[in-house]
Amino acid sequence: MPDTRRLLDWYDAHRRDLPWRARAGSRPDPYRVWLSEIMLQQTTVATVSDYFDKFIDRWPDVHALAAAPLEAVLTEWAGLGYYARARNLHQCAQIVSAELGGQFPANPQALQTLPGIGPYTAAAVAAIAFDMAAPVLDGNIERVSARLFAVTEPLPGARKTLRPLAGQLIDNGRPGDTAQALMDLGAAICTPRAPRCGDCPLSEGCAAHRQSIAESLPRKPARKQTPTRRAATFWLERPRDGAVYFETRPAKGLLGGMLGLPCSPWESSSRNGKPPPTARAAARHAPARGPWQAVPGEVTHIFTHFRLQLTVYQCRTDTGLPDGGQWIVPADFPRHPLPTLMRKIAAHVLTPEVDPQ
Repeated sequence: MPDTRRLLDWYDAHRRDLPWRARAGSRPDPYRVWLSEIMLQQTTVATVSDYFDKFIDRWPDVHALAAAPLEAVLTEWAGLGYYARARNLHQCAQIVSAELGGQFPANPQALQTLPGIGPYTAAAVAAIAFDMAAPVLDGNIERVSARLFAVTEPLPGARKTLRPLAGQLIDNGRPGDTAQALMDLGAAICTPRAPRCGDCPLSEGCAAHRQSIAESLPRKPARKQTPTRRAATFWLERPRDGAVYFETRPAKGLLGGMLGLPCSPWESSSRNGKPPPTARAAARHAPARGPWQAVPGEVTHIFTHFRLQLTVYQCRTDTGLPDGGQWIVPADFPRHPLPTLMRKIAAHVLTPEVDPQ
């Protein structure tokens, strides 16, 4: 069994200085822990740091975030992706503020009843914010645990095995620090490639190190080919002020509830590729009558499970304009919650010499 006392000694000497992390000897703020864990879902520490600081500056506690307009929250979130997280974040803040007196539950099961909090996030908040002995299994701890116990079962199935094993690593005197120490160990020492086993405080108790298989773990299933979807999107510009027409996307689905340019359905492409939509086919989904002209080139955006390739059609007209959306001049784009995909499209149209990929 690995000696977690050595891990905690290493952590005390090498812990990362992160904006949401309490200083040694200080009590963590559950609001900051929760906010950071929601932001860190599917996102890296380097990306999240700036966003976290902006959120804290604008909404320093859960009551302030709960009172904020959803559009303001979405605007600050723009660029982080997975926008359902931002809507759940806002809804969760409102529940904690109005129904729980601003106090987050300490129990993982109670935390999971709140919007946007699943088993991992509940365990992380309970452990880090409240020092509960809850097994945390983020990507770093998953990798460290797989190597310490030489779990050769491939992911994602191995997670059922890894969760109780990660629980065995908890130091009941410092469960929150144990979780953060394992995260830091995975980020700095037990890295995906070329792990620095010679510098690891747990190497003597690491089964994968003894078997010289550390770098091969955790094992992952064979990579599937990323499917491609294609669509047309429409840049409708109003001549009198150069404003561009946006509409709110359906609440459910990718980019749900966000501002977006009108778009045709995202259709699957065949393995050998599918040609871009013709102007005639695309016009059936256009928000106004043409003339529509294709902007040279395409915009490519990678989602988790597929690649989206968009042909952009542009039209400048002041007749037959649609109702119900928003007209935004390009100079004001930064003030609106535009997803990264929409910003790519804007760059493609406004500065076509820049490759948006």
